[in-house]
Amino acid sequence: MLLIYLKMDKKIKNYAQLYLRFALGTALLSAVADRLGFWPSSFTVWGNMENFIEYTAKITSFLPNGMTTFNAYTATIAETVLGVLIIIGFKTKWVATLTGFLIMSFAISMTISLGIKSTFDVSVWVGSAGAFLLAIQKEFTFSVDSVIKRHKKSAE
Repeated sequence: MLLIYLKMDKKIKNYAQLYLRFALGTALLSAVADRLGFWPSSFTVWGNMENFIEYTAKITSFLPNGMTTFNAYTATIAETVLGVLIIIGFKTKWVATLTGFLIMSFAISMTISLGIKSTFDVSVWVGSAGAFLLAIQKEFTFSVDSVIKRHKKSAE
């Protein structure tokens, strides 16, 4: 009975991990798609990059104004790269760690500028915690990392 449980536990863990990777990655990529105008206007928060830059100015009001555009584009590039890499599972420990810190920086900025309640409405703390939880996993089934690991073993 214990053996069956352990096998089920591993399967559940593997699928939960895959689900978490997709949830984090699609959340990051959806935000990018919004600010690049890929979502229909009825589904958007920003709708275009100019509105996102204005929002960035609001949540980073404690930083010099000259950094706003840089911060907005840096966040967009980081979310795009990390979103794709976390979905495919490449360098997952590093990517998940960076994703956790990126989302945490959003949460801290929102808390400072808009108040703690704003962070709960968009679950940035949960996203950050999920990314850190993903980062501490020992292996990443259903990932590019897993394929590379199997390839290295077979080459030995």
